[in-house]
Amino acid sequence: MLKNMLENVRKNCPLIHNITNYVTVNDCANILIACGAAPIMADDQDEVAEITSICSGLNINIGTLNNRTIESMLIAGKHANELNHPVVLDPVGAGASKLRTETALELLEKLRFSVIRGNISEIKTLASGSGTTKGVDADVADKVTDENLDEVVAFAKAFSRKTGAVIAITGAIDIVANSQNAYCIRNGHPMMSSITGTGCQLSAMTAAYVTANPDHPLEAAAAAVIAMGYAGELAHSRLTDLDGNSTYRNYIIDAIYNMTSEMLERGANYEVR
Repeated sequence: MLKNMLENVRKNCPLIHNITNYVTVNDCANILIACGAAPIMADDQDEVAEITSICSGLNINIGTLNNRTIESMLIAGKHANELNHPVVLDPVGAGASKLRTETALELLEKLRFSVIRGNISEIKTLASGSGTTKGVDADVADKVTDENLDEVVAFAKAFSRKTGAVIAITGAIDIVANSQNAYCIRNGHPMMSSITGTGCQLSAMTAAYVTANPDHPLEAAAAAVIAMGYAGELAHSRLTDLDGNSTYRNYIIDAIYNMTSEMLERGANYEVR
């Protein structure tokens, strides 16, 4: 199944509209190209509906939030819903400020999402309406571990049931769940946390995978998460003593570009609960 998810992205080359984080917008565009999709970045209210209509999927990321783009997110999201296009939400830093939290909750209330992807703190904030997120990093107390994995899986399934979206919680152990099943994924490398934007890139790539595989949103989202984690492993294996996080970022994009469906199947490390 994972093999088909990747192959469909390469075959269909979905055009993805991104209203995303200014810090990582270039990397998001490059990861979409690398995985076989195509990006458009547009966030002005006067064109977002038109751009959404010519794209196949929408990625909304609140990483560099401002009042101008909040309305653009709502306009684009509502139009994507009308067109039955997949929509991904990345609630970056939800819980860190009143604006971020209220905006994420408003988006959740007014739009229908195919996938919601964030760290455990961000997702808990959406589920509870409040949170203690510190910046854009998961709280230490909220990290997913083997000891609390069953609890977090149950939480993700319940939140998926409530929202109708696939819930992707990323961290040391990734969880991708709908109301019935959860992929528990152990791909990735700790050095990925030293790069700004791996999560933003993953959300953009998730939009591409779900758009290219509209009948299998759970499996498509899981495949995207696995591909990103495995790319982190492959990229790290290339590093020399002279390389740092900048080189590592480029190697991750290279790994996505060069990844085949056979490599993804071979490198995937997950279980379904």
